[in-house]
Amino acid sequence: MYVKNGTGVLKRVLVSKPEYLKAAKINEIAKKWNYDLDLEKMAEEHAAFVRAYEENGVKVEFLPASEKRPNSVFARDFGGCIKEGYVLGRFKLPLRYEEHVDYEAKMKELKIPVVAEVKEGLFEGGDFAFLNEHTIAIGMADRSNEKGVEEIKKGLEPLGYQVIGVPVKPEYLHLDMCFNLVDDHLAVTYEEGLPEEFVRLLDQMEIKRIQVPEEAIFAHGCNLQALGNKRVMSLKQNQAVNEALAKEGMNVIELDITEILKAGGGPHCMTFPLERI
Repeated sequence: MYVKNGTGVLKRVLVSKPEYLKAAKINEIAKKWNYDLDLEKMAEEHAAFVRAYEENGVKVEFLPASEKRPNSVFARDFGGCIKEGYVLGRFKLPLRYEEHVDYEAKMKELKIPVVAEVKEGLFEGGDFAFLNEHTIAIGMADRSNEKGVEEIKKGLEPLGYQVIGVPVKPEYLHLDMCFNLVDDHLAVTYEEGLPEEFVRLLDQMEIKRIQVPEEAIFAHGCNLQALGNKRVMSLKQNQAVNEALAKEGMNVIELDITEILKAGGGPHCMTFPLERI
């Protein structure tokens, strides 16, 4: 078994260092920056991020950085991992095409099989969210589309999964920027940005929500990484979210990351789960 849900105990992840990362103008956050990112600062931030995983019992695998794929630090996006293997996505932007090739090769090296692939539509892993062990939400913002969701349904429904498409505004980029499950029945959300039908489903599943304002999306207020056993990685700067999580009994592991964020992704974006039990 590889990844059984989004909130069990995280045992192993795949990441890539930000050695060639730039604030490419491919999302609303990166469009704000008009200078080169500080490579030394990003290296320090990523090392602290990896150290936080290791201190919490998570084994970290690496895809070596490459100048041909500057955005591969956002490891989440090449697909989504489930119990049986992983879903291989399809990038929208040419800047990221090389990631598809190299991450697929890395997964072969790790002996984790492809169980579904998006070949005609679009799908990036920032839109992939377990709601429970058998229910997966796929965001449809800027980088994943209805055709991609249809292909994932075709591949995963025979395995017993329910796959739900969740349309959100393109400027939100990915679902994990406005919705993130951090414990079995707890999520952080910008609720006004989610479809009413999806919110009703969350109610039916008894998923309590910590709500954030729209501006928190662009400060990565929802871009959290669940570690299991009521532990969650969050950004040090998002104190209101962190205090609300603590009130819900969560152990918040604060990450002092600011430079990498300027390219448009946070801790969740930087992590591809390989094993979660």
